[in-house]
Amino acid sequence: MPDLQLHTREGSEHRPGFDQLTKYVRVRSSVNSRFVEFDFAIGDPTLFVELIMPEKAFKRFCEINEVVFMTVEQQQAVDIEMEKWRYGEETLMAKNHS
Repeated sequence: MPDLQLHTREGSEHRPGFDQLTKYVRVRSSVNSRFVEFDFAIGDPTLFVELIMPEKAFKRFCEINEVVFMTVEQQQAVDIEMEKWRYGEETLMAKNHS
């Protein structure tokens, strides 16, 4: 993971084990979409799953999991990591993609 300051949930030190890990969300869909498309990560924002839910279910999901919405800086860092995995750092494709 790149060197970056993680924006985390306050007060997590009082929760046991797994619940101490920050749960991150990055919304990918547009505001007026029928469903909310989003990335969900636990502990490390670069390791995520892609999920889709109706808006009401998404809001409840976020409440239950006490998610932290990723900052712009975190989103950019994740995108940079994805580019490295997709194209490599020292490949012809990486040089063409820049």
